[in-house]
Amino acid sequence: MKKLILSALIIVASSATALAQDAEAGKATFNKCMACHSIGEDAKNKVGPELNGLDGRKSGSAPDYNYSEANKNSGITWNEANFKEYIKDPKAKVPGTKMFFAGIKNEKEVNDLWAYVSQFDASGKIKSK
Repeated sequence: MKKLILSALIIVASSATALAQDAEAGKATFNKCMACHSIGEDAKNKVGPELNGLDGRKSGSAPDYNYSEANKNSGITWNEANFKEYIKDPKAKVPGTKMFFAGIKNEKEVNDLWAYVSQFDASGKIKSK
């Protein structure tokens, strides 16, 4: 019985580690976003808005970006849960968004991407931990 419990604990711990957020891996996943978005100290709006300071930012509020009415009126304040739901299927989360992206379905990539984008403050600097 002890071996069964130990085995179960090892499996659970391995699963949790596999889904842990990895900002460095998220940087690689961000390559899927770079055609339309930028992030960091030199970030500028492109086809999509720059993503600095995304965690806690209201949807439709990046300066000098022309958002769809759907994004401006979505009522979303970006946080981990909202981002993860959105990035899996943007048009399902915000019908009418002009974001043309099929989404990222892989849970690990989604977790890593959030770890990457959420580390940047509004000025594009990485937040101190």
